[in-house]
Amino acid sequence: MKKITILALCCVVLDQFVKWIITHMIDFMEQIFVIPDFFYITNVRNYGAAWSILDGNRAFFIFMAFFCLALIYYFFIYHQKLSKREVLGYGLLIGGIIGNLIDRMILGYVVDYIGLIFFGYHYPVFNIADVCIVGSVFIILYHFWKERSLDGTDNHRQRGSSRKNRS
Repeated sequence: MKKITILALCCVVLDQFVKWIITHMIDFMEQIFVIPDFFYITNVRNYGAAWSILDGNRAFFIFMAFFCLALIYYFFIYHQKLSKREVLGYGLLIGGIIGNLIDRMILGYVVDYIGLIFFGYHYPVFNIADVCIVGSVFIILYHFWKERSLDGTDNHRQRGSSRKNRS
């Protein structure tokens, strides 16, 4: 639990620090291209989720953040011994959720600033907290896929028992 907390805290601090820099150095809606026609830094406000889904439902997103944090803690962290991969995944997930939660609670919106363009399509602008959340999902899914054996048993649950006792 201690490692997850430290990792989550690092994610939150980095996310909030970069958001502070962005909001103090870049004007709202300004775009600074780092790699022309591909990668830019901007300063936008997101009142919804990705692609502004459920725009303006601040209370819903705050509730869901607390609900997800409680579920993650209760079902995935509190009740089991975690692998290094799971610690990384859950630490990033919790850090990302809290990073965006802070914005929603204090500002009423999430500060997004990383912009990408793929083949002329402007991908929705995102932030470090979003990267932590998406990255954590891939890590956790990879972990569960890796832990599953071919016969459908869950190796993760068997780790606690002695391998010598299995016949």
